[in-house]
Amino acid sequence: MKYITEIIIEVPIDKVIELFDNPENMKEWQPGLISFETYEGEAGKPGAKSRLIYQMGKRTVEMIETIEVRKLPQEFSGTYEVKNVWNRVRNFFEAMDGQKTKYITEHEFRFSGFMKLMAFFMPMAFKKQSLKYMKLFKEFAERSS
Repeated sequence: MKYITEIIIEVPIDKVIELFDNPENMKEWQPGLISFETYEGEAGKPGAKSRLIYQMGKRTVEMIETIEVRKLPQEFSGTYEVKNVWNRVRNFFEAMDGQKTKYITEHEFRFSGFMKLMAFFMPMAFKKQSLKYMKLFKEFAERSS
């Protein structure tokens, strides 16, 4: 499954990148994030692997991030893996009139097991979740500038 989402952030691109690129800020716009720890490679650089732990209702979920591309402010891309789900997210940022930033994400998912059924019957749930995180990041960025 593949899709693209985008949003306009009413903040200049330099500030958006500063906020986006700081792992300490992730808890501000990713509900349920308990911890973020790089365990392989240099933090924030291509090839680095990090463990993200989320509390989702009564479940604790561990996700592995592998950074693929880091060419900020243009692109930050990586893969995110959790049981039965592999997800590549390509984040792109474009300056707009000096005061706004267009934030675009390209998502590619691969599923196995039960998640394959979820994706088949509820594909819009994944896009809706992606847009939710984008909106939360937009609100955080606009509130912080």
